[in-house]
Amino acid sequence: MKTIKEIGVAALVVALIGGLSACDSMTTRQRDTAIGAGVGGAAGAAIGGNALSTLGGAAVGGVIGNQVGK
Repeated sequence: MKTIKEIGVAALVVALIGGLSACDSMTTRQRDTAIGAGVGGAAGAAIGGNALSTLGGAAVGGVIGNQVGK
């Protein structure tokens, strides 16, 4: 079970890096929203350890990132 969790975290990191590389043509607010969602999702996965906490963390992080960009 620990190996599956490690693979999931590694996949999340790869997806985050790949997603951030596409931020070149985004506005500052869009970029901040994407970064907030990625960081929030990673934090939710680390804290909760399940899919629901990952999604919740991504949602909260996205909202916070969006508001920071105002």
